[in-house]
Formats: sequence, structure tokens, C-alpha cells
Amino acid sequence: MSAAASLRAGFEKNFGGLPRPFWIVFAGMIANRIGTMVVPFLVFYLASRGITTEQTGVIVIALGTGGIFGPVLGGLLADRIGRRSAVIIGLVATPAGLGALLAAPGFVTLAASATLLGLMSSIYRPAASALVSDVVGAGLRGKAFSLLHWGFNIGTAVASVAAGYLAGRGFWLLFLLDGLTCLVYAGIVVLGIPKDLPRPEVSKATGGMGYGVVFRDRLMLAHMSLSLLGITVYTMTEFALPLAIEKDGLSPAVFGFVGVANAVIVVALQPVVYGRLGGLPRVKVLAASWALIGVGVASTGLANQAWQYVLTVVVWSVGEVVNGLVAGAIVADLAPPEARGRYQGAITWVWSAARLIAPATAVGLFTTVGPGTLWGGCAVVGLLTAALTLRLNSAVEQRVNPPHVDIKVTEKAL
Repeated sequence: MSAAASLRAGFEKNFGGLPRPFWIVFAGMIANRIGTMVVPFLVFYLASRGITTEQTGVIVIALGTGGIFGPVLGGLLADRIGRRSAVIIGLVATPAGLGALLAAPGFVTLAASATLLGLMSSIYRPAASALVSDVVGAGLRGKAFSLLHWGFNIGTAVASVAAGYLAGRGFWLLFLLDGLTCLVYAGIVVLGIPKDLPRPEVSKATGGMGYGVVFRDRLMLAHMSLSLLGITVYTMTEFALPLAIEKDGLSPAVFGFVGVANAVIVVALQPVVYGRLGGLPRVKVLAASWALIGVGVASTGLANQAWQYVLTVVVWSVGEVVNGLVAGAIVADLAPPEARGRYQGAITWVWSAARLIAPATAVGLFTTVGPGTLWGGCAVVGLLTAALTLRLNSAVEQRVNPPHVDIKVTEKAL
């Protein structure tokens, strides 16, 4: 096989076969992520407004609280009025939250605006994931959600580089770009997906349009519980890692470099790893990712120099890549077609909940029993989550590929 033919085959394996609506969502998500700059720089923005550290903590919690309810609303809207409509509503509403935060005159209005922004900015995510689940068949869902995770990190990497430059010239530029990219994403969906796809009718099994369908699904609840543990460990990279770097007397630039290294690793490896692992059982791949994340995050406790921190980043970043291959696809596989929005809303809620749990856990353990307990706990929880996830494999396989019983009617039976 020639080099050109080999390149085409590799491209087709990693990127081929996906329908046009998927690429619309993919392109819009990258555009949106490139403009997502306000939340990462929120602490610096609030400091520029003269907000105290204590008040900043309250505002950040308010943002996270809004993020808890946004996915729930987004999932409901996706199943009730359609995926496309829910995506557009969330993206058009987000600039309103950004504008309110920028214009808020004081602490109380800033907290209220942060809650609104957290709510509005997380509506579109479960709807977009449900849309992808609708248009991509089960065999290609792993590829589709892997590429979404890849695109998410491409946009995040670009935003990380651009945000610091723009912030130095005025925080209002971050708000402006964030709002514009939301509207660009909405415009891409409006033009690229002319109408909502037909929605499956609600079956008796799902029983209405609420989240009861999720709460009655013991397999999904088990998956959500284990995901909450694994994601909380992963989220320590945002909250406990900077505490460790500061404790070792290193510059904040080290944490910035860690973020860049993580983005580079994910962007470089995601398509390559899918080609190697895409055909394996998804639950087993997910279990491996939790083990890698747990060990990688826990190894932070062994680092005290910049290069050592970078080595730990490699381990948990590979775990993130592996997780991104299958996590979204597993939820899509478990969900009834008419409840995909609510299932995606539920797992997005888990991410939001982990982002509230992780900082409280990190600060609490760091300041009481010490960092050693925190890092050791990450290893234990990560490996335990991996082991328990493996126990779900047979149940998930039966849900996705139910056994078929062939009934043969013979002449003798007649």
C-alpha cells in the first residue's frame, strides 16, 4: 500500500462515516470553546472589580450551582421540544448571562448573574450530545464522541493561549468574544441543521417526560455513581494540583504549563488512540481510564519539581484521552431513544456535581489531614472505581446487544 493510500485509510478510520449533522455540532463546538474565556478568568475579573476573596468564593459557588441545574433543564428541553431547538435556546441565552455578569454593579448582583450564567451556559450540552446520539449509529458512536472530546480540547487550547492576551487589554473583550462565539455556534446549527429530527414517541417504559426514567434505571444510576467518583478524582487536577504546586514554592506559570501540556497530549493522542482502542468493549476501556486517572492524579504527591509534575500530567492525560473515547457513547447506548436528552443531562449533571465536590474535598483534606491523604485517597478511589466499573460490563453488553432467542417451528411440532 502506498503512503497516500495508507494515509487515506487512516483518515477514513478515524474521521470517516459520520453524518453531516455531527460535523455541524463538531464545528460549532470548537467555535464555542475557542470563545469560552470568562469562566477560566473569572477570579481575575472579580479581583479587578475589587471583590474580596470570600465574596469571590461565594460567586464561584453560585456559578457552580447554576451549572447543576442547567444540564437538567437542557436534557428536559431536548426531549420535550427537540435537540436542535434546545441547543439554540441555550446558546442564545448564554450571552444574556454574560452581559448580566459584566454589567452587575455589586456583589449580590454578581452572584445572581453568575448563577444565571452557570444555568444558561450548560443547557446546550446535553442537547448537543443527544443530537449526536440520534444521528450517529451505535457502531460509530465511540468515534463520534471521541472526536467531540478532541474538538473540545482543540478549542480549549486555543482559548487558553488567546485569553491571557485579551485579558491584558480589557476583560470586556473576553465577555464579547464568549458571547459572539455562542451566537456563531447557534448560527451554525440554524443554517446547518434546518429542522429538528423527528423525535421518538414516549413509550410506556419511560413513563412521561421527567427524570423518573433515569432514576428507575439501576444500571444508569450505577454508571452515574461511579462516574461521579472518577470525575471527582479527575477534577482534582483543577483544584488540588495548583495547591500542590504552590506548596512546593513553584511559580503559577508551572500550573499554566501543566494545562498546556494536558491540551497538547489530548489533541495529539485522541485520534491515534481511537484507532487502537475503538474496537474494544467500551466499559473495559472506561475502567482502564479511571485507573489511569486515579494513579496519575495520585502521583502528584510524589512530585516537587516542574518536570516531575509534567510526568504526572502525562499519565492522567492519557487516562482522559481513553475516557473520552467511550464515556459519551456508553450513555448514548444505555438511553432509550426518546430519553437521550435526559440521560445526557444526567451525566452532564454528574460533571457539574463533581466540580462542586472536588474543591471542597481538596481544600478540606489539604488543610486538615494533609496532602498525603488526599493523593492516597485519589489512588484508592480511582482503582476502586475501575474495579466496580468492570462489574458493569456484562449488564451493559446485555443492554446494548440483547440476546436473541431463535424459535424454530418444526414439522413435528406442528
